This record gives sequence, C-alpha cells and structure tokens, in this order.
Amino acid sequence: MNLSSLSASSHALAPYGWDEEWADAFAPYAAQGLVPGRVVRVDRGLCDLATPDGVIRADTEYVVPRDPMKVVCTGDWAAVDPEGARPRYVRTLLPRRTAFVRSTSSKRSEGQILAANVDHAVVAVSLAVELDLARIERFLALAWESGAQPVVVLTKADLVPDAVTRAYLVQDVETTAPGVPVVTVSAQDGEGLDVLAAVVSGGTSVLLGQSGAGKSTLANALLGEDVMDVQAIRDVDGKGRHTTTTRNLLLLPGGGVLIDTPGLRGVGLWDAGTGVGQVFSEIQDLAENCRFHDCAHESEPGCAVLDAIEAGELPQRRLDSYRKLLRENQYIVAKTDARVRAELRKDWKRKGAIGKAAMEAKRGRMR
Repeated sequence: MNLSSLSASSHALAPYGWDEEWADAFAPYAAQGLVPGRVVRVDRGLCDLATPDGVIRADTEYVVPRDPMKVVCTGDWAAVDPEGARPRYVRTLLPRRTAFVRSTSSKRSEGQILAANVDHAVVAVSLAVELDLARIERFLALAWESGAQPVVVLTKADLVPDAVTRAYLVQDVETTAPGVPVVTVSAQDGEGLDVLAAVVSGGTSVLLGQSGAGKSTLANALLGEDVMDVQAIRDVDGKGRHTTTTRNLLLLPGGGVLIDTPGLRGVGLWDAGTGVGQVFSEIQDLAENCRFHDCAHESEPGCAVLDAIEAGELPQRRLDSYRKLLRENQYIVAKTDARVRAELRKDWKRKGAIGKAAMEAKRGRMR
C-alpha cells in the first residue's frame, strides 16, 4: 500500500476510529508496503485485526516485548503484512493515545493493559447489590489516569422500582464521582439506553466492572443483538460465572466501537496519582486552604479538610478512602522507583520519631 492509496483504502477503517492523525502516524509504514489494522481480539500469540481487507488473523511474534506494558492489546493500531503474505505478521504498534492499566494480581511490579486508545471508560455498577463506593472510586482513578473520560452506568435499574430509593443511590454515586456522568439504565426495559448510546456513539469505549454487573447484557443491548454470552446471576449475592473471557472490540450500530472486558475481581492501582486526585477533587480543593502546604490532614492545626469534616461538609469515608488509595498508589510506585522508596522510608522515620516523642511525653505526664 503506497501513500497515495492510503487515504482511499483506509475509509473502511473509519468506523473503527481511523482518522487523519492515525494516517499521519502510519505514513512511514505505508511507505514500506504495510497495511493498517486495529486489534479487535488477542488470543495466545495471534490476534484478529480490522483492516481495509476485512478482519484478518495475524501472528504477533515480532511484537512480544519484555515490557508487559508494551504487549499487543485490544484497541491497538498496528502495521501488518499486506494481503498475500503467509503467514501475516503484526510488524509494529502505533504509539497509544490512551491506555487503561491496572496492576497485576501477582506479587511482581507489573502493570496490565486492559484496553488501548480508549475515549470513554464506562464503569458498570449493579443496583441489584449494595453499592461499593470504594470500588467505584478505584475504577474512576484508573479511568482518569488512562486519559479517557469516565462514565458510571448504574445497571439493573428495574430491580429498584422505588423512585426515592433509586434517587438516593444515584446521589451517593454522583457524590463519589465528581465531574463524571452517571447514567441509570435497565437493559430489561430499555430505560436509559438511548442516553448511554449517545455518550458512546463517538470514539472508543471500554466497558468495565465486576462479574455480575450486567456488562454482557448491556453490551448486547447497545449492539442490538446477542453477541456476548450471558449467564444467570444468583439472586442471593449477585454473583455468577464470568461470561466474557476475552477483550473484544465491537462496532456499535449508532457509531463508535465498544471494548467489552471480563469481570474484574481485583482493581489494583498502577501509578494513578493524578487519577486519585481527580476522583477526590473536592479534597484537593479544600487542601489548598490548609495552613501548611504539606498538610497530611491528620491532626495538623489549620487543616481545611478536617474543618470540612467537622462541619459535616465532607464525609469521613471520603477522606479515609482518599488516604487508602494514596498509600496504595505510593506503594506501587515505590516498587519501581528508588527515589520514591527513599522518600517513603524518610517519611516513615519522621512519623516514627513523632510517635515515639508523643509516647514519651505521655509517659512523662503519667509519672
């Protein structure tokens, strides 16, 4: 494929998100005769890609790096061998615009990419079970950090028919997700699907959530057909078997593409300091009025955050969750950054000395 034919032949990829910026990034590979493609599924050393020639299967042998953050992922744009090559290989990946990353469940300090080049991170949360606001905050921190716009979708709204109860649940989530659209939907009766379809109609959206959140049912409703398998969910705990086992990129009938993901049990942070700050933006805004610029919001005088809690303007749960996510993220970063590890050790020693001095002062008063 030469440069002069790239624009015409790439029109077939427009529904998958191909644009002038991707065309410019691909131009050097077009000059080499390679073909552009978007990864729609990855499977054990092979992947399916949407190309101007249709969906093809290619070998990923040449893009298996040591760094797990650079492995082929659903949503990637790639340069692929032209039609006629046997077998066809993915030769390189184009630089990602965004990437949704979480830490692996293993003890190794590694990140796992769940989706690449995503515009919207849709977090599905079931209303059929008790809301886990802390888990929502985790998802949102990773979503903000990815560079995508988060959206919270409250599924199975038909199971909460009482309007007042539902309004309280929505309010709780909106308070937990400042600056994030919150959409209530029911795939059963179609409520809210038109609103969500409008949100995801432009660009690429990744659908995230725990197993049992109704992601596969929601994906089928958006797609207008039963593409994803759906398993029954136990009424007693809202859980069921995973229905999605791979990450698949699917074209939406109203425009845009959707990446469905398996249910996530663990949502570990991965260098998401900026994302955590955005999730708890009200705390960071308050912190600007603290007396000390390095206020830890624990017992310092003139702490605007603690004053807000005392006045009932900020829930204690929010501050506790903020501290927890900051500590976790700092720990993850420290695993791979010697400077951060040194700063943490210094901070632990400082806090230890303060605690020791406080204990000695207490003993002195008791004598």
